[in-house]
Amino acid sequence: MDWESLRQNHKTAYLATEHDRLAAKIGELSALVVNDPAMAELAKAEVAELEKQQALLIEQMTAIIDNDNKGEELGGKGVIMEFRAGAGGDESALFARELSEMYQNYCLARGWSWQLLDDSQNDIGGYKEASFEVKSAEAYQALKLETGVHRIQRVPVTEKQGRIHTSTASVAVLPIVDAAKADINPTDLEITFSRAGGAGGQNVNKVETAVRITHLPTGLTVRSQSERSQQRNRDKALALLAAKLQAARLEIEAKKLSAERLGQIGTGDRSEKIRTYNVLQDRVTDHRLKQSWHGLEKILAGEIGPIIEALKAVATEGTASVDKD
Repeated sequence: MDWESLRQNHKTAYLATEHDRLAAKIGELSALVVNDPAMAELAKAEVAELEKQQALLIEQMTAIIDNDNKGEELGGKGVIMEFRAGAGGDESALFARELSEMYQNYCLARGWSWQLLDDSQNDIGGYKEASFEVKSAEAYQALKLETGVHRIQRVPVTEKQGRIHTSTASVAVLPIVDAAKADINPTDLEITFSRAGGAGGQNVNKVETAVRITHLPTGLTVRSQSERSQQRNRDKALALLAAKLQAARLEIEAKKLSAERLGQIGTGDRSEKIRTYNVLQDRVTDHRLKQSWHGLEKILAGEIGPIIEALKAVATEGTASVDKD
């Protein structure tokens, strides 16, 4: 193993340091065996236990590096971004749509494709949930740290007494997976077809082109209605399902490795509060960096590059911490 890289990697540094501490302890015990034969049996037993702990640390570090490598490989084709309204009723749905438009502008400004896969809107045009496909080899590295709960503090236009409301929406960033390589058993799938909702022309609204797929073992359900062809919607729904299943597997693996995640920028969990958009103060605060930016209107218009670059820089250095307040 490349121990120098492991010591410098913010995700494995804690474990590598602990491995070094155990190695030093083993060295002390080995010297004790030579200098004090009477303690040999006791020392050998303790060395054996310490070596077991070292093996476990190596296993954990290997899993972390493997997970990172998987992410790099999976992100080569782009990502699927999901937006879901949280607390705050209609206001949260409007915020979910605003977030999607913010990322859409950011992606399109970089020449990345942005395509709607499926959405569910409320009566005033907000997103109860929506998913989009972003095609670019650079998208995963730029957007992977955007997963989590975003919240906005403002006075809604429907608020007659001027009270400040706090609403939330969650974002999930899933690297696109090749469905053919995702090891999905066709017999585990329940596939149904329906007419696509909303605007889209006569063909979209009169022919059953929308596809809904349920993965029976996990209960995961995905849907695609953006294409005019039933087959293309089926392919996109399968890609979304593959991405969700892969993300779920990686999340389970990551949760098994708790100690080494102390230095990471968040956990990648969509339940973790990561950012607040305060309209009255014209400020965006990232709680992981404990850093703020002004110019909220421009940020919501897609100028989030400085925030994304700051996160990437600190992730590389491994100096950020998560604010749990």
